[in-house]
This record gives sequence, C-alpha cells and structure tokens, in this order.
Amino acid sequence: GSSPFVEAAAIWILLRCPTMADKSELKAELERKKLRLAQIREEKKRKEEEKKRKDGDFKKETHSASQDELDLERKRKETEALLQSIGITTELSIVHSPISPSNKSLGTPSESESQESVEGTVGARHHLQKLGIARITHVDIAPCERLAHCKETQTPVVAKPDEAKEELAVPMKASTAAETETPEATQGETKEEAQATQLDLTKEEKENILHSDGFLSFFDQTSRMIEQALTEHADIFFDYSGRNLDDKEGEVQAGAKLSLNRQFYDENWSKDRVVTCLDWSQQYPELLVASYTNNEDALNEPDGVALVWNMKFKKTTPEYIFHCQSKVMSACFAQFHPNLMVGGTYSGQIVLWDNRSNKKTPVQRTPLSAAAHTHPVYCVNVVGTQNAHNLVSVSTDGKLCTWSLDMLSQPQDSIELVHKQSKAVAVTSMSFPLGDINNFVVGSEEGSVYTACRLGSKAGIFEMFEGHQGPVTGVHCHTAAGPVDFSHLFITPSFDWTVK
Repeated sequence: GSSPFVEAAAIWILLRCPTMADKSELKAELERKKLRLAQIREEKKRKEEEKKRKDGDFKKETHSASQDELDLERKRKETEALLQSIGITTELSIVHSPISPSNKSLGTPSESESQESVEGTVGARHHLQKLGIARITHVDIAPCERLAHCKETQTPVVAKPDEAKEELAVPMKASTAAETETPEATQGETKEEAQATQLDLTKEEKENILHSDGFLSFFDQTSRMIEQALTEHADIFFDYSGRNLDDKEGEVQAGAKLSLNRQFYDENWSKDRVVTCLDWSQQYPELLVASYTNNEDALNEPDGVALVWNMKFKKTTPEYIFHCQSKVMSACFAQFHPNLMVGGTYSGQIVLWDNRSNKKTPVQRTPLSAAAHTHPVYCVNVVGTQNAHNLVSVSTDGKLCTWSLDMLSQPQDSIELVHKQSKAVAVTSMSFPLGDINNFVVGSEEGSVYTACRLGSKAGIFEMFEGHQGPVTGVHCHTAAGPVDFSHLFITPSFDWTVK
C-alpha cells in the first residue's frame, strides 16, 4: 500500500549506499595496496644500500692498490740507494706493454719506425747493466785481553840468614840478565809484579775472610776429608781364608769372631759424660749418632751433646758435633731427612739439628708448656712414609705426642698412656714394628712392657708383659723381612742384668 514515490526513494537509497560486504572488500583491498607500497619502498632502500656498499668496497680496493704501488716504489728506491752505496750503479729498465701487429700496421711508417727504435733501446737497457768496482775496506779488530791471575799461598815466609844472603846474590844476576832482555819482557814482568802486589790483603781483610760463612764451611768440609784420608789404615796382609787362625785353639778361634773393632771417644766432648742413646742412619749405614749427658766438672760446657761418628774411616774425631742446654736423653736420625737429627732432652724439650747449618745448636725446638712434654723424653722416633710421616715422642709422665718436623711449636696430637685406670706409665723406651705406624711397644721404669696403639677410638695401652725385676732400658722390634713373619717379636734389656 506504499506510494510510488516511497518505492523510488528506497531504490535510490539502495543504489547509492553499498552494503557492508562491499565495505569490507574495499578495506581489504586498501590494506593490500598499502602493504605492497611498503614492500616496494623497502626493496628500493635495500638496493640503494647495496649500491653504496659496492661503491665503498671499490674505493677501498682502489686505495689498497694505490698503497701497494707506493710501497713497491719505495722499496725500489731503497734497493737502488743500497746498490749505489756499495758502488754498483744500475739503470732501471722501462717495460712497455707489447704492441700488437695490428696496432703497428694501423700506424704510419714514421710511427712504426719510432716504436721499433724505442723497443730496441728498451731491450738493450733490459739486458745490459752497468757494473761498478766496489771499494774493499780492511779492518783489523784486536782480540779482548785476557787477564791471568797468579794463584799463590798468601802466607809470610821467614827467610833464614843463609837464605837471605843467597837471595841478595840472586837479584844482582837477575838485574844483569834483565838489562839484556827486550822491553816487552820487562813490561810483562812489571804486569805480573803489579798483579802479585794487588793480591796482598790487609790484616782486617784476612780476618773477615777467616770468619766468613763460606770459608768456615769450606774449611770444615775439607778438614774432615783430609782427616779421613790421613787416618785410614788398611791391613794389606790380611788373609781372608783364615789360615792364620789354624794354629790357635778352638775356643780362641771362636772368640775371634767377636772382637773389638773401634772405640769412639773424644777428649773434649766425651770425657765424664754418660752415653744415653745410640741410633744408626738408614740413609748412610756407616753413620752412628750418640747422645750424652752433662759433664759435672765442666760447668762452662753445654749440658747436652750429640756426636755423629763415622764407621767407614779410621778417624778419632766425630763427624759432627751438636749440643744444647739440657741433657740429651734420646737421639735418632730423622727418617726420610738424611740431614736432620732429633733429640729428646731431660727438660722435656725436643730439639732438631741440621748438619747443613754452620751452627751446632738446634735449628728448631719445642716449647716448655703443658701442651707438650714436661718430663724427660727418653724416646723419639720418626714413623710413616716418604710423603706422610710424623715424629712420635714419649716422656716418663706417660704422655705420647705426635709432631710435624716442619713445625715443632705445638704437637698435632697427644695421648696419656695409662694401664687399667691406674697411674700413668713411666716410659723409658719405645719401638714400632716393621711397617706399622699405629701399634708400638714401650718399656717402663717398674720393669713391665706394654703394647699400645696411638690411633683410633681405643688409643692407649691394651696389653702388659711382666718379665723384668728392674727398669727396662730398651726395647726393639724384629725388623728383618723374610718368608716368615717375626714382626710380633721384640727384645728388651733391663737393669736386672737380663735380656729377654
């Protein structure tokens, strides 16, 4: 029932206004065109950058080529200058690029003739070189002068009256002979005399040399070697077959197997002193260290002395002399350290000597404190391996301490040796079985022998042996290795005149 006017308006509106679908299509098309335009711009920018990079590379190559040409020209000039400096003159040939026949034919006859003449001159310059005569300079270099010093014994020589007269007569003859000698000989003699006078030292300089560490070390070493050589006596008539013992009785012949070989005694250091301990060096079996107590008659001498004796040479003096301010009750060579000797003193201190030092006093010592020993130390021993070893010491108060040879300021560990909750064991000797660093055997003042261990939760004494009626003076475990194990055996001497 609508009018024709309304229908026409509706048709016009539909024709003029697009639908929603048409709008979305237009929008999508617009987006695609924008994206394409951005791609075109990006491609154009990339091409411009590539072009700029290519232009830069070309400029660099051109610059490097020109630089190479400049370097070549500089080297050529340096070579030419060097040749001219040694007297050789050269003319550099000019090399032209070859001209093809076509180029020659294209030119005029006058041009071709000029080109041929240029090529001829270039070829002549290329093959012919002018050589000059070099000047030779002869130079003589004198050798370095070597100074020879005259080695003489700088000791004053007291001439006798008869010798003085002879010496007065000899210079007269020498002076007449010197007059006939050439001047060079006299100059050589004057030089030698000047050197001889320069070797003379003043009294102060001689005293400084005599008291220097280097001279003392040298004199000590050489005097020991000379003494060994002078005191060595060998019996060249000894018969190893034993024929000289055939006429003797069997009892005497049997007793000859055990005879007195050496006696070690020094009047200055051994007199009126008691030997308290002996120990052999494992590195040098001919060396023996002995510890001594004090000499009551010599109040100015040290109370404790340790002497190292040599069994190899027939010398009457000790190899090394060490001392300290307390009586030395025990001494041993430090295993794995051939130059060190350890000593246990009556005061409770442990001292360490070094034969590489010029001093005879200890290089290290433990402090006198409750953490260490306060009673006499009768036993010192180094146990362990080459890379892990310790010094073990025990005193008469039953205290066992473990030390490091590098630091004796305080013990690494300490235990009390007590048997069945009784009083402490007064230890007088100690020994470790072969290859064992934990278990050990100790002897005591009351005559009993104890086995103990120093590591673990049950460290201390765990077994007792009663066999002596007096103090045990020593204990030693069986150390001979063989097919049968005897490491459980040990030997003990005592004041009761028995050895068990």
